[in-house]
Amino acid sequence: MSKEKTAYVCTECGYDSAKWLGRCPNCGAWDTFKEVRLGKAPVAARQSAVGSAGSRQVRRLSEIEHGSEQRIDTLDGELNRVLGGGLVKGSLVLLGGEPGIGKSTLLLQTVLRMTGLRVLYVSGEESEQQIKMRADRLLTNNSKLLTPNSSLLTPNSTLLTPNSSLLTPNSTLLTPNSSLTIPDSLFILCETSLERIYEQAEAISPDLIVIDSIQAISSDQGEAFPGSVTQVRDSAVSLLRYVKETGRSVILVGHITKEGSLAGPKVLEHIVDTVLHFEGDRHYMYRVLRGLKNRFGSTSELGIYEMQSGGLVAVSNPSEMLLNRVNEGLSGVAVAATMEGARPLMIETQALVSSAAYGNAQRSATGFDIRRLNMLLAVLEKRAGFKLAQKDVFLNIAGGIKVSDPAIDLSVIVSVLSSTYDQPVSPGTCMAGEVGLSGELRSVTRIGQRVSEAQRLGFRRIIIPQSNMKGLSPAPAGIEVIAAAKVQDALKEMF
Repeated sequence: MSKEKTAYVCTECGYDSAKWLGRCPNCGAWDTFKEVRLGKAPVAARQSAVGSAGSRQVRRLSEIEHGSEQRIDTLDGELNRVLGGGLVKGSLVLLGGEPGIGKSTLLLQTVLRMTGLRVLYVSGEESEQQIKMRADRLLTNNSKLLTPNSSLLTPNSTLLTPNSSLLTPNSTLLTPNSSLTIPDSLFILCETSLERIYEQAEAISPDLIVIDSIQAISSDQGEAFPGSVTQVRDSAVSLLRYVKETGRSVILVGHITKEGSLAGPKVLEHIVDTVLHFEGDRHYMYRVLRGLKNRFGSTSELGIYEMQSGGLVAVSNPSEMLLNRVNEGLSGVAVAATMEGARPLMIETQALVSSAAYGNAQRSATGFDIRRLNMLLAVLEKRAGFKLAQKDVFLNIAGGIKVSDPAIDLSVIVSVLSSTYDQPVSPGTCMAGEVGLSGELRSVTRIGQRVSEAQRLGFRRIIIPQSNMKGLSPAPAGIEVIAAAKVQDALKEMF
């Protein structure tokens, strides 16, 4: 009898090794290798793989023809934006996020809108009654299922009279005092066997399959236990082959934890076509949908939702919701003109600076990279002469939003100094600028959109890097644009 083979797989990135390693050489994570069993592939699976490989031939790239991808309208403007214009037919999409963040709610309310498609919703974690209760709650308590960025209008439908309702071929649109009904084209299956899911899919021929979640699905042909790295990866590979052969779209839900639990979505990122990450603080009402990987579109877009009692509602104008006009005149608050993908956002940066009570100064940041905060504080001390070594610095990005745009650097520095000297920033002023190690203000991208968004929201002044003035001609009316070459120049204008 042959000895059973084992391998060690990193739960963060899926890197495998023949022996246990303390630190993953691929992603650099510590103590993430787990032992898994390597079972032999079934004979039928091996023959299928050989047959599919043998039927393909080498072709010249110049001989290959292609057309535009066929996309499915999800009737959700934010989701369509992140996907690049809609869900591509025959694609495998992974929606990842921490448990309880709202992934199942987002997908269920999305498929409830898609009345013109046959959808199979597979749940390996909830019962049919639980899904029905959630669907009823979404439909009866939330008439905003029709988000501001989407519409159930089809190209051939028209708005008749002010007292008539808007019709689509397969559904009726609710009026403010009515509720949507569950479409007949939505099918529910509570199953964890991958082979059983394939059987039911062939019986009803759905256009879209939603699997919630991939950690609960296992194949009868695999020897590893359900939820293990091997089972999750094998199931994803099987589903990828399925969508390419049938042309049906599949959306997978994947759970992750802060500790990087076993079989997280990191294992699947190399397999699927699109990776979406749903993030946000549970103590805040906002959720952000980001595209981390997209073979059919850009990864620079994001969608913003607001969690309400009836579900997730798309935020069409996030800048107005993230700004708190009550904070004007308070120290430690500055407004940054940032960009998330192609969308301009005005975000409040809040800082609190106090004397170190326990000898060692503390540095804490929420929604901002703590290492970059330490770098900016070092620039303030070295280039601008402000001593903060014996000060506790706490930074917070309002609304629970995580910001990676370097143009927020200037706002961080201004809010820190505003709190240090307890002097508020000039009202009606915002800023955008990346701070270099020598104290200079580096140019930022899409400066025209940033200035236009600030002018639209009523800001009277905006401070930008000197090098960005060339790309801002003519300057928009109604707002004063102030150019600064160094951090010291910007601070003189602010205080």
